[in-house]
Parts: sequence; structure tokens; C-alpha cells
Amino acid sequence: MGFLDALFGRSKPVRPDLDQLFGLPSAAITLQAAIGFRPTGLGSVCFASIEGGAFAEVRREMRALLDADTGRGGTPVELSRDGYGYSWLLSRRDPDDLPALVNDLHAVNTALQDSGFGPQLLCSLVTFQDAELRPLALVYLYKRGTFYPFAPLPGQKRDNPLELQVRATVQDDLRVEQDLSRWFPVWGAPGL
Repeated sequence: MGFLDALFGRSKPVRPDLDQLFGLPSAAITLQAAIGFRPTGLGSVCFASIEGGAFAEVRREMRALLDADTGRGGTPVELSRDGYGYSWLLSRRDPDDLPALVNDLHAVNTALQDSGFGPQLLCSLVTFQDAELRPLALVYLYKRGTFYPFAPLPGQKRDNPLELQVRATVQDDLRVEQDLSRWFPVWGAPGL
């Protein structure tokens, strides 16, 4: 970053740090102990789809990589597209095996990034619920290298007090996004 960039308030974009995902198991323990939220075993990666053979090949490789893990029951990986045209890859794991789910998400993000499709990555999320089955997601913003909580309520509303409580609870385990305007809702995200 140069002098003029600093003078005019421009900043260098944050480089994604996919290893931040490995903080999720620790954050999950903290969430469970402090406010009773447990992992659901569901996690997903959102990316902007591009047409073309190279991207299709990377998608096939990602799916083959995750489907090759024979320790899964049911349908381990699902690909879908939302109403905005974004692609989602949903991974299912045993709720008690959050490290394996995090490995899946890391592998997908890394495969896309290493194949030159890093700019298409938007976010990854892992879902939780409490005893009352209230949903919660910890969302990793790829381009910011930060996490934020998303707690949807019926009728496309958000449980803002819960989101702020979760932020305070996990801030020692995860790099939490400080700019609340970047806490985007992910309505209807696979796994939520």
C-alpha cells in the first residue's frame, strides 16, 4: 500500500486465511458451554458459478473428493443453486464430528482457490441449534477472512440479540467481523 492509498483512505484487501476455519471446533465447544448451541453436522460453501469446462471439472473434483470419504451415511454432499444464481455445496457429517466437517469446507475452499476460482468464493457456514431448535450459523466471509453469527427467525427476521451474544461468546476463538454492516443475511442457505 502506498502513501497516496493511505492518504485517501484506501486499504489493501484482506487476504483470505482459510486456516481460520480450523477455529470452529474450539468456538463450538465455547458456544455449547456458554449458551447451549451444538453443531448440527451441516456446513456449506457458497460461490458464484461460472460456466465452462475448467470450472465444471473443479466442481466434479470437489464432489469426488468429498464423496470418496466412506465414513458418511446418507447423501454426504449436495450441490444446489439459490434464487440469486449462487451455487452451494452442502456437506453432512455426524454432529459430533465437527473437525471432519471443517476439513470438508476447507478442502472445497482450497480446491476453488488453488484452481484460480478464489474470486468466486463468497462464504462458508456451519450451523448450530440449541435445545429449543433455534438455528444459528457461524458464517466465514472469504474475502474478509472473518466470521459473523447469523440467527434467522421466521418471516425473514433476525435474532439480533442472539447474534450479539454469540459474537461476545466466540470472539476469543474466532476472528469476528467488526463491521456489522457486513453481517449479511443468508436466508435459505443450505443447512440452515
